[in-house]
Order: sequence, then structure tokens, then C-alpha cells
Amino acid sequence: MADDTTDTKSSNQMWGGRFASGPDAIMEEINASIGFDKKLFAQDIRGSIAHATMLAHQGIISADDKDKIVHGLNTILSEIESGNFEFSRQLEDIHMNVEARLATLIGPAAGRLHTARSRNDQVALDFRLWVKEELEKTEQMLTGLIAAFLDRAEEHAESVMPGFTHLQTAQPVTFGHHCMAYVEMFGRDRARVRHAIEHLDESPIGAAALAGTGYPIDRHMTAKALGFREPTRNSIDTVSDRDFAIEFLSIAAIAGMHLSRLAEEIVIWSTPQFGFVRLSDAFSTGSSIMPQKKNPDAAELVRAKTGRINGSLVALLTIMKGLPLAYSKDMQEDKEQVFDAAESLELAIAAMTGMVRDMTVNTARMKAAAGSGYSTATDLADWLVREAGLPFRDAHHVTGRAVALAESKGCDLAELPLSDLQAIHPDITDKVYDVLTVEASVASRKSFGGTAPSEVRRQIAFWRARN
Repeated sequence: MADDTTDTKSSNQMWGGRFASGPDAIMEEINASIGFDKKLFAQDIRGSIAHATMLAHQGIISADDKDKIVHGLNTILSEIESGNFEFSRQLEDIHMNVEARLATLIGPAAGRLHTARSRNDQVALDFRLWVKEELEKTEQMLTGLIAAFLDRAEEHAESVMPGFTHLQTAQPVTFGHHCMAYVEMFGRDRARVRHAIEHLDESPIGAAALAGTGYPIDRHMTAKALGFREPTRNSIDTVSDRDFAIEFLSIAAIAGMHLSRLAEEIVIWSTPQFGFVRLSDAFSTGSSIMPQKKNPDAAELVRAKTGRINGSLVALLTIMKGLPLAYSKDMQEDKEQVFDAAESLELAIAAMTGMVRDMTVNTARMKAAAGSGYSTATDLADWLVREAGLPFRDAHHVTGRAVALAESKGCDLAELPLSDLQAIHPDITDKVYDVLTVEASVASRKSFGGTAPSEVRRQIAFWRARN
């Protein structure tokens, strides 16, 4: 009990004389954020060092006090990194924990650190720095995932597989072309990451509680020291803005959706019924009762992580939607959502990169499936337009009759005798068989962005140059 009383007094001293007694257990439980915002310790200390350096440069605090503050903050950083720092729930958050320890280390000089700032702009700075660093990490991870797909696309630029719409066989494509579809998706994700970094590249520190400060601070100096492009331009918006966190979650949700679509395809492709790919043991598990099973658990968990990320986005949007300007305590609930989504996204990208690099592609099975479902029917229709001069709608009708005939005979279009095809339309010649193979079909799709191997290689070269 004596220890609790001492801690309460310490907490009250941090607040000043306004609070005569400590919060009860319920208030402490709902108010404290140190359990999760201690993750911001490096950003908090980095921001405080930049702030103290600026205060000394402007003559607001002495150089001696600045040196003591910086030395003390670096000592705290070492303590936290080595696991020798004791966080206190009664000191509420990372800011008060660091400041209390600084006071113990250097005495009264610690009290000068908070000059010309508030916890409002301090937490905005810490969180913005953390999100910026996380976005930079995400950019690197997406670059690695894109590189994995480029390698597989180059390896399989000519490997034929069925292309699907409505999960029904549509037209033959190459596996390399299919891989490049994900390159485009994750390339857009990376572009969104880069735009988000540009959007948040403004320093909040110096906005203080909400109105700025009367001290002659230099916000451009701290912005530069912290690696920001410039300071924010409105103090009210600065402390009440969480757009950067919402934008991160939006990006994470879209990227997660892309990862989930890929995961779903891997789950389908790895079934015995499809057999297009086989995952390595590193990304699969067995069954406790069925020894023949090899389950795509990593892909399934990537698919599930998307739900968590989406939930975090909806949660933060809901938290922010009704808040008047400027800061409200509701905003304390922003960090856990972002931290959880970031962890989920990192894990999902890493797992998917590993699966893409390690999986074995069954090209023979893909090729066999590529010709199923009369996938070259469109090629027949196109041939009738080019060679027989039919309007496409008429060619479509003729092709439909040919497909119906092949179905009735239980054969592929390429296996129909010429006499049968000519009975449907007399202008069909034996040259039509040149376009009814899946290899001929994909080779003919040379339009920009098409599935022809030459075009796939063109797009691979484009992406390698920008990756």
C-alpha cells in the first residue's frame, strides 16, 4: 500500500496541484495507455531530443539544460532497449513515463523539456513518426513481393493456363501473365504507400495543445531534424488529425484484400481437383487424423488477416467520425488499431512472398486445364471475322453452334472434323486449326498488356526497371 501511495503522489506531481487524489481503479484502467503506446518510445525520445535542441538554439532553455536533457533521454533509450526500464500504469502513457524517469536522472532540468509543447502535439508527432517508418517498411516489403512475382512471371512467360471469369474457364492465358496481374495490384499498393508518406511528411511538434505557442520556437528546425519536409500549417488541425493513421489503415485494407484474393487462388490451385501448384512444407501443415492431407494454412491465415485489418479501419473511422475540433481523449484508441493492422500486414506480406517463391508450379496440369471448357471459342470467332469476313455477332453465333456440336460429340473444338465445321459455315477452311490450340491462342494476344509471351516479357522488363 505504501508503494501505491508513493506512485499516486508521483502521478499527481506530474499533473500539478489541480488533482488532490489519484484516480480510482476504474479510471486508471480506462485512462492508461502505456500498455500499448510504449511501442512509441523511440519516436518519443527522438522527438524530445529534437525539441530540446531547438529550445536551446532559440535561447528558450540553456545549453547546459539541453545537454542534461539529451544525455538523460539517451540513457532512458538504452534502458528501454535493454529491458531495464520499468513502465508505470499510474503515469498513464509513454510521455509521462519518460518525463518522470528523466526527472529522476537529471533533476529540475527535466521540467524544462515540456516548454512550448503539449502532450497533444507530442503524441501526434510520435504516432506520425511511427506510421511513417511503418509505411517505409511496407514499401520495402511490397517491393520484395513484386520481385518474387517478377521472377515467377519470367520463369513462366510461356506456361499456358486457363484464364477465368466467374471462376469458369474463359480463355487461355499464361501463368506469367497471371503473375503480372498481381505485380500491377501490389504496384498500386506501393504507389499508395508512397503517396501516404508524402501526405504525412509534416511535423506536428510546436502546435502545442491546439493554439500554437508564444515562445519563439523554430518549427522548421525541428521538422528538418526529424526528417519531415516541413511543419504542419494549422495548429488546430495538427492535434486533431489522424488522417495519416486512417490512410495507413486504408492502404493496409486494400493491400490485404489483394493478398486475400491471391491466398484464395492458392487455396483453390493447391487442391487435388486443380493441382496447379504445390506449396512447400514451410507454408503447409498436415492433418491430425488424415495423413494424406497437406493444408494451405499459411494462405488461409493470410486470407483471415484481412478481416482484422478491415476491422481496424472501420474502428478508427468510427472513433473519429463524431469528434469536434480539436483533441479528444477518444483519439487514444487510435494506436492499437494501427499497431495490430501493421503487424497483420507485415506477416501477411512476408508469408505470401515466401509462398510465391517456394511453391511448385505444375505446368502440365495447367496446360491440360487450359484447353478445357472450349477456351479457344473466341479464337474461332475472331478467325471467322478476319478470314471469312463475318460480323462479330454472326461469328459469335456460328461459334456457339460449333461449341454445341463439340459438346454433343464429347470432343474439343480442335477435334471437330473440317466437314462438321463447314456444315455450320461453308467459308471455314483447314487454316482454322492453326488458331484452335491454346498455344496459338495465347501467342496471338499481342495487344499491349495482353497474354502473349512477348508482351508478358515486355511488361516484366518495364517493372524490373521501376522496381
